[in-house]
Amino acid sequence: MRRTTQAEIDDMRARGFDAETIRQAEFSEKRTAVADSLCDKVAEAFANVKLGDGVGLFEGQAIDNYETAEVRQQMRKKDEKEVWSQIESKHLNACHSSLSFFDSLGMRFHLPAFIVADLKGDYGMGMEFTLTHLDDYNRKKFGLLSPQQRQVVREYLQFLRQDPDSEFYYDDIDRALNEYWKELE
Repeated sequence: MRRTTQAEIDDMRARGFDAETIRQAEFSEKRTAVADSLCDKVAEAFANVKLGDGVGLFEGQAIDNYETAEVRQQMRKKDEKEVWSQIESKHLNACHSSLSFFDSLGMRFHLPAFIVADLKGDYGMGMEFTLTHLDDYNRKKFGLLSPQQRQVVREYLQFLRQDPDSEFYYDDIDRALNEYWKELE
């Protein structure tokens, strides 16, 4: 993703660009520094998390496609199980529906990869829905997150709350921040 410089933003103002375009450019300009910092926090909070027996990325796609147990096992062999940061963004994009099929182990392992890819501008689907539409079934998927991991997710949602591209989800993000992802006391 290309970063918009302050000089370019000043030029946009001088040339009479509309306020919304300037707001988006300003967010883009500060997004990079905040995103980099959040990526570091994600890496620290989720360091050494392994998949274990959890549902993997390709396995989740097999579940979504109603594949047989045999095909599901074949797909699982393709899954990264040890280092979430080695999962390629192209696979996250291709297997985005796996988010709906992860168990709590699979979610804890894959969530940081999705968040970092999104922060870097490499994930095209967005994480707002996954992190804000939390019925009892979906809440269980986040049940293994440590307080530090939950705090990183909270900071990521606060970041999305400032992103003009997430404007459609602002109410959902606010609700999720005040209910499920509230600060730990």
